[in-house]
Amino acid sequence: MADSAASPLDPALLGLRQQIDAVDRELLALLNRRASLAQEVGGIKKREGSVVFRPEREAQVIDGLKASNPGPLQADSVAPIWREIMSACRALETPTRVAYLGPAGTFSELAALGYFGSSIVRVPCASIDEVFRTTTAAAADFGVVPVENSTEGVVARSLDLLLTTPLFLIGETSLFVRHNLLRQTNSLAGIQAVCAHPQALAQCHGWLSYHLPDVERRPVASNAEGARLAALDSSLAAVASERAGSEFGLHVVAPAIQDDPHNRTRFVIVTHPDRHPQPKASGHDCTSLVVSVNNRPGAVHDMLVPLKQHGVSMTRFESRPARSADQWEYYFYIDLQGHPDEPAVAAALAELRAACSFFKLLGTYPLDVH
Repeated sequence: MADSAASPLDPALLGLRQQIDAVDRELLALLNRRASLAQEVGGIKKREGSVVFRPEREAQVIDGLKASNPGPLQADSVAPIWREIMSACRALETPTRVAYLGPAGTFSELAALGYFGSSIVRVPCASIDEVFRTTTAAAADFGVVPVENSTEGVVARSLDLLLTTPLFLIGETSLFVRHNLLRQTNSLAGIQAVCAHPQALAQCHGWLSYHLPDVERRPVASNAEGARLAALDSSLAAVASERAGSEFGLHVVAPAIQDDPHNRTRFVIVTHPDRHPQPKASGHDCTSLVVSVNNRPGAVHDMLVPLKQHGVSMTRFESRPARSADQWEYYFYIDLQGHPDEPAVAAALAELRAACSFFKLLGTYPLDVH
């Protein structure tokens, strides 16, 4: 039987499509106009010797657009759209090199793309240590590393390296982490080992214990590295993102196997202070520091008194043992609400510094803009 002729388009639908096409052309013209203005700004910055990427400026732009958004476009859609626009405009001035825990398909890569946009030069690294080394050596402008997970807590290696390297924080972003069991074949039968980053294995402990109780859990440098290994060996499975599964041609044998359905990971953006200034106040800022106090009764209480006296809120407080002769010495990682340019924060930091035996400002930066 001959194919029936396609039914003609509804005139109303055709008219709407033509209007959308016209709007798209207007948008393209406006985006190119914005890009031209960004190039002029880039020229001025180059003459002044100032940096291209200003996280506080981008945060203010997105906050302002979300506040003035009349809809029907949802407010949550504004940030990712404008991050891509600003990323493309930035790339006209200079390529931004971003190091992250690789290979392709890791959540660290997704965090880097979500924060900087896709118009960057990607620098995948084999470990968190390598991200810090690459950024310190100026082989990358910025590094993206995980620091905290809502299920498993802090990423200890990142905190240790923030303490011991010259890099400092200029931004943060958080990511909903959905773990999937990936494999060459679409079956649980015959799996001898599950490969993933130790944090991912811990975040999926319940599911793995119930469904694969006798299977080895093999820690590797990253979830995407686990996916790469699973693509080479049919006896292996990986815990990783769908993006990693697509990258290495694997089946999603079981989706969303993380124990916490609201599992999120917080990432920070690091750079070298010789190459990038501290971000200026954006109005919604976080200040991170690491301190230590002498081991005496009431020392921690006394350390925190200046925050209360000056009305500065503490949003995070983590302790890490110091690797010293005294086994009871600790470093305290603290996040404060506000920016050092604000008088109350500046006064609290000055008094806190005086009360501590060790004090290091890790950075101040705009809070994550969703």
